[in-house]
Amino acid sequence: MKHPAEMIIHQYLDKASKGQTTVATSTVNQICKDVREAVVRQFGGGNKRDGFAFRMSNVGRPSCQLWFEKNKPQEALPKPTTFIMNMMLGDIVEAVFKGILKEAGVEYEDSRRVTLDTGERVVTGEYDIVIDGAVDDVKSASDWSYRNKFESFDTLKSGDAFGYVSQLAGYARASGKKAGGWWVVNKKDGNFKYVPADNIDVEEEVSKIKSNIKEVESGEFKRCFDPVEETFRGKPTGNKILPITCMFCSYRKSCHPSLKEMPSKVSKARDPKIVGYVNA
Repeated sequence: MKHPAEMIIHQYLDKASKGQTTVATSTVNQICKDVREAVVRQFGGGNKRDGFAFRMSNVGRPSCQLWFEKNKPQEALPKPTTFIMNMMLGDIVEAVFKGILKEAGVEYEDSRRVTLDTGERVVTGEYDIVIDGAVDDVKSASDWSYRNKFESFDTLKSGDAFGYVSQLAGYARASGKKAGGWWVVNKKDGNFKYVPADNIDVEEEVSKIKSNIKEVESGEFKRCFDPVEETFRGKPTGNKILPITCMFCSYRKSCHPSLKEMPSKVSKARDPKIVGYVNA
């Protein structure tokens, strides 16, 4: 375990599973309030998705993706019909997790809106919690992401398609607090863990935020990632594929017009993974 509060939470959940806990009415009310606000935001038009603005939640993403969001948003791939439900799951997880922290006796400061002046733009956002003077984010994750992406700070940073590292650094700089880490809940089975941002370089990440803004504001599109050689058992197959970061981008087909997404041509698995081929 990487955080002192993890054991406290496990002990509380163990008691809860045995029917040995009670829950304060104020905690129930807070969870209900947070979920109600999320429902209004996700389904009631309060979460505007058709206008671009630099936000703490997006400014750490690849600048090529931000360029498309600002200049050619109409070229985004359609969101799946499950998109809002997935967002709601994240909102519910955060609301309940905060309630568990409170009932377990873990003291924390609740979310607060902060502002980061980059010199180019003023970027705003709302962090999740602060424990022991450090800013933490609460994330819900698929089973694969929980086991692979959120395995450690280094694995998160190496494939940070959503800019989570820069987001946390931005919150830390804007609030004047330390960068803590991520409380991650597995949506498959409810497991949770703390991933500390132990190697984060806040100055480097804030510089990345500034660089992204300048790149997008320049008006010139620059692709951040090129196709890579596909390999199988350590040997090149002769195919070019998109790097994993690009596979999360809604503009990948506009950026690579020849892209064809299909099951791996070389995998021997019963259900081969989907690969983005750019020369198929």
